Amino acid sequence: MSPRPWRDAWWDALYGPDGFYRRDEGPAGHFTTSAHGDLGAVLAEAVARLADETGVCRVVDLACGRGELLRHLRGCRPELELLGVDVVGRPDDLPDDVGWLRSPGGSLLPDDLHDLDALVLAHEWLDVVPCTVAEVDDDGVLREVLVDGDGSESLGDDVTGDDRAWADAWWPNATPGERVEIGLSRDLAWRDLVSRSLSGLTVAVDYGHTRTGRPQHGTLTAYREGQVTETVPDGLRDLTAHVATDSLGADEVVTQRELLHRLGLISATPEHAQASTDPLAYVRALGRASAVAALTDPNGLGGFSWVMTRHTRGHA
Repeated sequence: MSPRPWRDAWWDALYGPDGFYRRDEGPAGHFTTSAHGDLGAVLAEAVARLADETGVCRVVDLACGRGELLRHLRGCRPELELLGVDVVGRPDDLPDDVGWLRSPGGSLLPDDLHDLDALVLAHEWLDVVPCTVAEVDDDGVLREVLVDGDGSESLGDDVTGDDRAWADAWWPNATPGERVEIGLSRDLAWRDLVSRSLSGLTVAVDYGHTRTGRPQHGTLTAYREGQVTETVPDGLRDLTAHVATDSLGADEVVTQRELLHRLGLISATPEHAQASTDPLAYVRALGRASAVAALTDPNGLGGFSWVMTRHTRGHA
């Protein structure tokens, strides 16, 4: 494959006919997210509480993988109406009363996703919406980064137009070698998602950064089989980059730790005496406390940004 913009190669590697997210094993075959296992059970509890706080009885899980979080939500809150959206077909083992829409992938949303009155959760979605990757050359000019099939990079044309305007506004730079992940495609994807709701709350959950702390060398990273690996757009690995959360124009951005604490999810070790009186409940309580601690760790998952926009009926 001849060198081409990272954004195009990234898209094909994740969402093309043989893309990573269409593979039989699914993302869970390569890494664990907050939606899986004991973490997923606690995350589902937080999402359900946020739905209650918002005053909605429907949750839409965008980029939901194989429905892991939806299963947890069905288990803890059977009265909620649930809808999953992903690039693959409906998993055979998903509960019958959970709805499903197939998405084209990345920033593209299904046409049937509209007029929502719901908590719309995009968990680790924006970080896999491909964006323009650029670098400042030795003369101080911002140029698009190209990549070939084995991951080798080169510099292409100068960044111009809307991408350049975004970079000037949100990621100004002048240092040769500095990388810029231009978030315009994420901003547009977020606006599209927000526009699909009439009432409720739209939420994106991702690792992010703001203008006061942009990463000088960017964050584009690849994962395969549980390990960080070379950034090669071959469809065999996930490709992700952190999100410029301040350019999205949301109503509120808080850390996961802050939000879960606000929702009343605090890690508390059960009384040791319970180990003798009700050992199974004690073990379950220990597992839950451990999951809450992991999800609220400020140096780990607790550092996720929850980007939120509220809706009142008739106004997106």
